[in-house]
Amino acid sequence: MSADPAVESFWNERRRADPALPEALPEVWAFGATPAHADALLDLVLAGIKTGTASSLWDYEASGDPVPAVGDLSVIIDGSGAPRAVLETTRIDIVPFRDVTAEHAHSEGEGDRTLEDWRETHERYWRRYSENERGFAPDMPVICERFVLRYPSA
Repeated sequence: MSADPAVESFWNERRRADPALPEALPEVWAFGATPAHADALLDLVLAGIKTGTASSLWDYEASGDPVPAVGDLSVIIDGSGAPRAVLETTRIDIVPFRDVTAEHAHSEGEGDRTLEDWRETHERYWRRYSENERGFAPDMPVICERFVLRYPSA
């Protein structure tokens, strides 16, 4: 399957500006489960507020996608599928949902940035949008990912 030509062009432009970037197109994805959610979360990233995200390890297992790793690059698309940013993963912690820290919840930049709000929002999200049959559980493994914005420059 070939990448969207706009994404390929975006990546090639980034590589011309930063020749240290690898030739191979990295993982391309959007935040959230809807176009509006993708745009809202991307706006937080571009504003420098959102520096973390969380994913269900069970969803990765169900989809067969590789689990993010430190050093991974990602092209982030908006709700319309247009490439808008390049992120670099700087930290990965896999912990049970109930052990996600307040510091990580704050890094996600959403809602009031408290752990309580994070837990409510993410439980609701995983109950509704999980890609695996287990959905949500308090002990489910959560991938807590931290990242830096490589493009556009913050």
